[in-house]
Amino acid sequence: MLPTCARSFGKKVLSHKKALGLISASKNNYATESSFETKPFRLHNLEQGPGTNVSLTRDDALKYYNEMHTVRRMETSAGNLYKEKIIRGFCHLYSGQEAVAVGIKAALRSHDAVITAYRAHGWSHLMGVDPLGVLAELTGRQSGCARGKGGSMHMYTKNFYGGNGIVGAQVPLGVGIALAAQYKGTDGVCVALYGDGAANQGQVFEVFNMAKLWHIPCIFVCENNGYGMGTSAARAAANTAYYTRGDVIPGIWIDGMDVLAVREAARFAVEHCATGKGPIVLEAATYRYSGHSMSDPGTSYRTRDEIQEVRQTRDPITSFKEKIITANLVTADELKTIDQEIRSVVDDATKKAKADKEIPLEELTADIYSLPLENQVRNIGPFDPLSHKRIGKAVNFK
Repeated sequence: MLPTCARSFGKKVLSHKKALGLISASKNNYATESSFETKPFRLHNLEQGPGTNVSLTRDDALKYYNEMHTVRRMETSAGNLYKEKIIRGFCHLYSGQEAVAVGIKAALRSHDAVITAYRAHGWSHLMGVDPLGVLAELTGRQSGCARGKGGSMHMYTKNFYGGNGIVGAQVPLGVGIALAAQYKGTDGVCVALYGDGAANQGQVFEVFNMAKLWHIPCIFVCENNGYGMGTSAARAAANTAYYTRGDVIPGIWIDGMDVLAVREAARFAVEHCATGKGPIVLEAATYRYSGHSMSDPGTSYRTRDEIQEVRQTRDPITSFKEKIITANLVTADELKTIDQEIRSVVDDATKKAKADKEIPLEELTADIYSLPLENQVRNIGPFDPLSHKRIGKAVNFK
């Protein structure tokens, strides 16, 4: 059975909130909108950047909180499933970096595209995959968004071109996606995300050059979480001001732990690219709580005290929660109710993912090619050759 579309999941959560009176605005003495001040943006080759005084509506406050908390809860579940050896292979968690994805997604339009690296679970959900589709894909089950054949690093949905297991390889692909939008004559943009470790890849600099020459509408986003695998950025890069590394390409440094700062910078970047001004580089200063992957304890190259300090002083969810409660946009009880709803949804998806079945052997060679030239797929193992089959869309989305 195919996983429920993420849009229906969103509607269920929304209807639940409405039933609880969470989106009923000022009748309950809530503020319907409030203003906040972000940290100053650092600019490169720009005379003017995003504004630091940002506004936030009550509805958006609930939406961003819900999205960040859902991603965090999903990653917690994924970590537990890995420890239970139900998720096998690699598993890179996004916990701590939620504000980057949620902030950027808030600025995108329906025809904009995203491609990222292998820390992709949260992005998959935000771009349209429901929690079951994500968790079942992680466990290799048929309800996964790629029928369990993609796993942790290779999830896809509409306008989301997935994660990529090759360090930095998604960046030139993102430029190609943006070039396609330009070629079609739309004002669509592509967001290509990569880490501070991948920022030193030669292919990144090659496509910086191409994108600038051809005015390609690509938003390059360096998610600087401080460590490329087990090496700090300061030990790996002579220039750690990643927003300046596009040379003549404009760049912006952002506090990546502040969802509102990320949203404002992303809005600025979308307008910049969509109006024909060419590419732009964003550096989101963020942090990952887990190691590089689940096989990395993450404590041999940084201290537990460092991790704890970030959790206590810069956590994107906790700090956002305090902001919106203090501004009277929401109440603590409302957020507690949302937390319980998210826990229920993710826990239910986790149980279903664990109980789900893997695809049958003959489906392993299904939907490999859109126009297969041979009926049989060769060199796939010691058993009899398997035939190519057309079952339907390899990626489950509507």
